[in-house]
Amino acid sequence: MTAVRLKIVRAAWLEEGGRRLDCNPYMSGALEARDALKRLACHKDKLRDVTLGMFDSGRESRNWVDDERFGVRYMGSSAINLADFANLPLISNKQVARNPKLLIEEGWSLITRSGTIGRMAYVRPDMAGLACSEDVLRVVPDLERIPPGYLYAFLSSRYGVPLVVSGTYGAIIQHIEPVHIADLPVPRFDTPTEHAIATKVDAAALARAEAVELLREAASRLHKRLGLKKPTPIASLPKPDVATVSSEAFKDRGDAYYYSARNAESRGALDDVTVNRPLGEVAEVFIPGIFKRLYASDPQFGSPYITGGDVFELAPTSDKHLMKRVAAEYRLLLKKGMIVVQEAGQLGGLIGRSVMVGSYLDGFSCSNNMIRIVPEDDIDGGYLFTLLASEHGVRLLSREAAGSSIPHTDEQRVKRIRIPWPSRADREEIGAPAIRARELRDQACIWEREARDILEARILGGE
Repeated sequence: MTAVRLKIVRAAWLEEGGRRLDCNPYMSGALEARDALKRLACHKDKLRDVTLGMFDSGRESRNWVDDERFGVRYMGSSAINLADFANLPLISNKQVARNPKLLIEEGWSLITRSGTIGRMAYVRPDMAGLACSEDVLRVVPDLERIPPGYLYAFLSSRYGVPLVVSGTYGAIIQHIEPVHIADLPVPRFDTPTEHAIATKVDAAALARAEAVELLREAASRLHKRLGLKKPTPIASLPKPDVATVSSEAFKDRGDAYYYSARNAESRGALDDVTVNRPLGEVAEVFIPGIFKRLYASDPQFGSPYITGGDVFELAPTSDKHLMKRVAAEYRLLLKKGMIVVQEAGQLGGLIGRSVMVGSYLDGFSCSNNMIRIVPEDDIDGGYLFTLLASEHGVRLLSREAAGSSIPHTDEQRVKRIRIPWPSRADREEIGAPAIRARELRDQACIWEREARDILEARILGGE
């Protein structure tokens, strides 16, 4: 049952809005945000006066390529907050050369402008040079007028988002254009305050970029320590994909994808490592059962509930709180150190991809469509995540899924997947960068939240 939303509306708002009695304009929070900014004693700049431009890339058909030598990673509007961009599609270098507006640069603020409008991201170093959808508005700060991190902190705050999404008059905007937000008021505080806010946002961006490099280092150590062969890119595999399978092996599975060249290659690569053990012997593996989603009306009686897609974002949030007894009964709570793997979905999508749960996600409840892997400790956890998140790991996890429309994965089959199990010293050496990356991402969430807290406290205080 959907909770009823109630709000007391000021008479002045009704008069200002032409006595509109429909709910939407008054529920967005834009009018409260506007009034809070009006009460501020500090100077306010218009957004257009502190930016060098606000634009999108323009609508055009996309030319995709399979080889990284001939393309640039392309972010759709739903991908701007992903923690990992390594699996994004590639758009042609030629198309990017024809339309440089596709590319984004460090320090810009990104705002989704259609669909789910108002989602925001700050372009960090590892994002610079990627291509981005025309459904994302680029806000380019004027470095001589405003610190980029401060501008992003305001736009993504509880005062900035409602104004961006609904406009200063509470109108419901279906598609954001620069003209809709050009006059948005940006409060200007003293230089030390703005610098402190910007420093935290930039530190968060740098920490997330460093985490990406650390995960690459972990992957490199995995291949060197275990002597793993690099996986052949999908585009380079033979087509059509034809495999010969013994009748003995065929008794277990009859679907062609299970025996495809990519999966056979990865299985062979892991089998070449001297010591292999079933995943279920080195960690607890389980998939929660189907449950009824009963949400608590009071957050203190529930845990924030997120979907399998949300966990791949930098800092997922939720306004839904699953009742604590439901989360406990079905083992839906995420705990620090756990690894969660997408167990359902289309092959080639998120299915088989992993996330390591850190302190930020600890205490969230999450969909039953995520495999839970609970390692003995962080040494095993860092190693297991590095292995399972590798291309070989993703292939072997995703090939266990079965089903015609939406494939699902069986818990027992995941437990039986045989994985390399080197010495504890090697596991620690391989997984250490991944653990450090998890810590940096958690710290980045704290810094970004602190930046908004400083800004929102100043606005709330009317300073």
